[in-house]
Amino acid sequence: MGVSCTPVAQAAWKSLFNGSSLEGWNGDTENVWRVEDGVIVGGSLEGNPQNEFLATDESYRNFHLKLEYRLVGTEGFVNGGVQIRSIRTTDPPNEMIGYQADIGAGYSGYLYDESRRSRFLAEADPEVVASIERVGDWNTYEVIASGNRVMIFLNGERTSYFREQDEAIPQEGNIALQIHVSL
Repeated sequence: MGVSCTPVAQAAWKSLFNGSSLEGWNGDTENVWRVEDGVIVGGSLEGNPQNEFLATDESYRNFHLKLEYRLVGTEGFVNGGVQIRSIRTTDPPNEMIGYQADIGAGYSGYLYDESRRSRFLAEADPEVVASIERVGDWNTYEVIASGNRVMIFLNGERTSYFREQDEAIPQEGNIALQIHVSL
């Protein structure tokens, strides 16, 4: 997975993944997350006993994140996501709290609020997603976070837009990759 990010006000892209190691990231790198052939890989085709997150060491506020993803597997709940403006929980330590640009299981392009409000904040049109997502193949995903707004783009098409109304919700945090527990 290629992951790069640029602060919204600047034009220079910053690579979040060096292509060979998980330097600058934290998570279960012994059992869950690894680099294979220059790609970040998470989870197992045999299933995942719990949600797992690979998070950046750095925190981000306003940015344009661009990455490519490919979900592998067809059995069960094949789902993941990209956390933004998120923080790790201490109990349990494998979870995160924050916005999630969902991927897979019919939810690609949706914005979910992980472990906070635990609901979708913005939903993509399922017909549009079905027409643009390349299931089992590589897809381009972009998340733009600016001020209290979040936009998600799948393969160049905007799928959702959300404007945060609650001023108490933090608008800064880590970026993380998520794999979902096998259901």
